[in-house]
Amino acid sequence: MAITFLQTSGQVDFSQSPMVFAVSESNEEAYTSSSMQFVMELKYWQGNRLTGAPDEASYTLQKYPNPSGSGIFDVSRIVTSLFTEPRAANSSSIYNFEVESYIQYKTSPSSSFFTGSHLGVTAGQSIDGYQLFQDPLQGSLGDAIYNSTPFWPMMTDGPVSQSYFAENYGRMSIWTGQPVNQSYTAMGIVYSSSFAGEDNNIIIPITSSQESTECVYTFPISPNEPDWPLDSDPNNIGNFEVFLVSGSTNYDGSNKIGNTLHFDLECTKKYPNVRIKWKNRFGQWDYFNFNLVSRETFNTERSKYQPQIGTWASRTLTYNDYDSAIQNYITDSTLKLSVNTDYVNEDYNEIFKQLMVSDEIYWVYEEGSELNNTEKLKPLAIDNTSFNLKTGVVDKLIQYQFTFTQGQGYKLIF
Repeated sequence: MAITFLQTSGQVDFSQSPMVFAVSESNEEAYTSSSMQFVMELKYWQGNRLTGAPDEASYTLQKYPNPSGSGIFDVSRIVTSLFTEPRAANSSSIYNFEVESYIQYKTSPSSSFFTGSHLGVTAGQSIDGYQLFQDPLQGSLGDAIYNSTPFWPMMTDGPVSQSYFAENYGRMSIWTGQPVNQSYTAMGIVYSSSFAGEDNNIIIPITSSQESTECVYTFPISPNEPDWPLDSDPNNIGNFEVFLVSGSTNYDGSNKIGNTLHFDLECTKKYPNVRIKWKNRFGQWDYFNFNLVSRETFNTERSKYQPQIGTWASRTLTYNDYDSAIQNYITDSTLKLSVNTDYVNEDYNEIFKQLMVSDEIYWVYEEGSELNNTEKLKPLAIDNTSFNLKTGVVDKLIQYQFTFTQGQGYKLIF
């Protein structure tokens, strides 16, 4: 008898979407026992994917055969519960995992369980993200994550054309974990700019890693970052492009991987810029500069009571001229932030959807290098419950407004 895997999850998975393993058993005698169960042991760990697996299973799951005689296990609820640390605290929040399956059954009501042979699959890795409906299940058509975005292994949905201001900082991310598919393995990142008619291309080598803490490589998208490879003066850079290649030292036009990110240098606007960053569906950062009118609103909430006035505990009754018949006993505050986009094209619709559902959003209210952890952030929670997906065909000029509640009030109260 032998157990076989009918379906396995991908080698690089979104933790919030189904991570499915389906198994079947070739021993027909086992199916005649009413006690027959499929067992799946799940291990997860951080560290080296190849050598760091724990000796004991983290979870043991059991299922009776379904009407088709299979056991179908979805471990995504367990894996996604591991990602409790904010993305702001950990740029490479990755977990390794592996499963092993077998059957157990009794040959008679009084006998002990008989355990079948064990079968496992190669250890995979999971990121704190999610698929979209209409995407194939992970592992069903190869590794679905490779086809999740035309920018992969850049961990973003774009769009292709973005903008930046001279004072901006910022970093985006590239997947450098296990290279299951060599067609999507980046060995270099190319920075390309054109200023005064002179082309300027620089390739920065990228190395893959089996360590979960090194599976995400962050790269600068601003001349202000300390590891920026081109001229540090934005005025000498102007517009620039970033794309990935399969070679670490050369770009010949044929070894490009994924789409290009294009950044336009914007002039200073009339209104103060509000830079927002949020965790996207790959568990990494996307950015947007809201450079039209922005407003902060300070709201207070009060609870009042009527105190007893007078010296009722003294020998005689008096009162003070500063006594009040109305007192506030709870006063709290809520800070709101309302922002507006400039005119944008409809390519931004996808990342604005991800902003709407993101569980981690920040206002970069004082910019500095993320690499040195000097930027100042204010956590935000988005208030919008819906927004109209505008298109250039219907709306011509496209603008959006978003409203946030700041996650830190006026008083420092824990």
